[in-house]
Amino acid sequence: MDAVIDTPAAAAADPTSVVTSDAGRPGSAADPFELAASGRLSLDAVMALAGQWQQQGQLAAAALLYQRWIERSDSPLRHVACFNWGTLLAALQQHERAAHAYRLALAQQPGFAHARVNLGHEFEHLGDDERALAEWRGVWALPSGAAGVTRELRLHAINNVARLLERQRRYDEAERAMADSLVFEPAQPDVLQHYVHIRQKQCAWPVYRPVGRVTQNQLLMGTSALAMLSASDDPALQLLAAHRFVADKVERITAAPLFTRRRRPQGRIRLAYLSGDFCMHAMGLLIPELLELHDRSRFEVTGYCFSREDGTPLRQRLIRAMDRHVRIHDLDDAAAARRIADDDIDILVDLQGLSSGARPGILGRRPAPVQVGYLGLPATSAVPGVDHMIADPYVMQPDYERFCTERPMVVPHCYQICDRQREVAPVPGRTQCGLPEDAFVFCAFNNNHKFTPEVFGLWMSILREVPDSVLWLLADNPWAERNLRSAASDAGVDPARLIFAPRVAPPEYLARFAVADLFLDTFPYNAGATASDVLWMGTPIVTRSGRTYISRMAGSLLTNVGLPELITETPEDYRALAVALGRDRERVRGYKRYLADEGRRSTLFDIPARVRDIEAGFVTLLEQSNAWASGPDA
Repeated sequence: MDAVIDTPAAAAADPTSVVTSDAGRPGSAADPFELAASGRLSLDAVMALAGQWQQQGQLAAAALLYQRWIERSDSPLRHVACFNWGTLLAALQQHERAAHAYRLALAQQPGFAHARVNLGHEFEHLGDDERALAEWRGVWALPSGAAGVTRELRLHAINNVARLLERQRRYDEAERAMADSLVFEPAQPDVLQHYVHIRQKQCAWPVYRPVGRVTQNQLLMGTSALAMLSASDDPALQLLAAHRFVADKVERITAAPLFTRRRRPQGRIRLAYLSGDFCMHAMGLLIPELLELHDRSRFEVTGYCFSREDGTPLRQRLIRAMDRHVRIHDLDDAAAARRIADDDIDILVDLQGLSSGARPGILGRRPAPVQVGYLGLPATSAVPGVDHMIADPYVMQPDYERFCTERPMVVPHCYQICDRQREVAPVPGRTQCGLPEDAFVFCAFNNNHKFTPEVFGLWMSILREVPDSVLWLLADNPWAERNLRSAASDAGVDPARLIFAPRVAPPEYLARFAVADLFLDTFPYNAGATASDVLWMGTPIVTRSGRTYISRMAGSLLTNVGLPELITETPEDYRALAVALGRDRERVRGYKRYLADEGRRSTLFDIPARVRDIEAGFVTLLEQSNAWASGPDA
């Protein structure tokens, strides 16, 4: 919405018809700044000349020209100039001054809806979210057809209300704003995507609740790639969701690949990781040893980073683990891809997939001859340029491969890497955790959006059959907690048997797992990093494996830690195994003893060997790519 507004005459105005041909040169006899300040320059001329300067990248000069004219003018169109001045100041990141410009426009023209929308954006930039929401809600309340109030402008306003409320984790209000938007206009894929996922986060079932004239098909087609991982174990639907995202959101690049094929028969392989999560994030917690343990005699490791600077020791450790750390947060996709290509990278590993903040536009330009997806999205991403995905024989079933746009790089054991140096706080007592001392504690610390009514129904059946048990969950948001307690009551289970733990720092979070008796996994979106944490802390997991990569993650970890008997394949077997273990505490203690004695020495946690497996796969991909088989020596 930050677009310059034209007056009817301005579109065809020629600035030289009002000022001389020297007017574009400040300090000339016809200095446009002096002319604007003296009132001898028309608004049409100001807009035409400022437009020329804007096209030439001279935003500051264009903004100053408007400022000089506004300071002198009492024109009835002064609000238009103020609006355009505001858009230029916003582009210059001068948000205080931009807000001032929009307020000047509204002082002259209180019904100027475009200015209210843009003022809301400036308030958001300035950290004043409530005033931003007030401006957008005010525009949404205006009737369509009022002066300057279009359907598109109202939708823009209400969708920004929903976006900001979701960012603030005010999920109930955000959902209502999305519903209002969809009732007004059903054909909004972006809004549908957020509507589905925000209902998942709240455990608001059924997730696909109709709203207005939105059809079930629109809800399904609007489901994001991430949300579909929780919604369905059908690999075709997961592929469809990924393809839809790429078709709608990813720039189609037809230019030739940026990388140059060349032979480097000697010297180290230039291996790079691309991520916005080199910080306190699930990804960042998994990969420190992967970066640290690469064989430096064979690999030079670079991190191309667009992560936030969170100041944590974890971020500093990740940066230290790289041979080179390259910040690309201030580069657009084209410039970032060019930088990677100029650095002559052999293998580029994308750790983002389609997760929040992903930059598929970099990969689509193919800055490296071998490009691999890993960890960020344990499913197909359909991102052009990502030709391979790291998998293992358990997660990559033969039937699944045909639903992946990437070719699998299959490592012989477990696909997942983890960190054996993770800090663990002292294990708390049950009373300290708000748990009954003598109860059997089932734990399910996966994110709420992974919960489905089917899985939760199984959990309630398990609690009914193990009367002296409780279910320990994460307190993610109050709406999910309320909905889960209500669902428990409807299933004939006392809601008090659901005990919610607040989020804590990673060391305290890890220590909690040792308190639980048995971890109950979600389906079809299994625990991944969380399953690694649970097993590292010596607590067994009951999981269910399905058809997709995401639904087989925990099964892969259990296989490689030496407990494949805890994997089930049907809802009935999952429930029966969990009930049997809940009634046999000695058997559970046996699993805990095994994990304490053997778990950390298992294949799963032999991280140096897992890194060697990955390196061997990278070398094979590089050899197959012919990247070193043609062209002059580097």
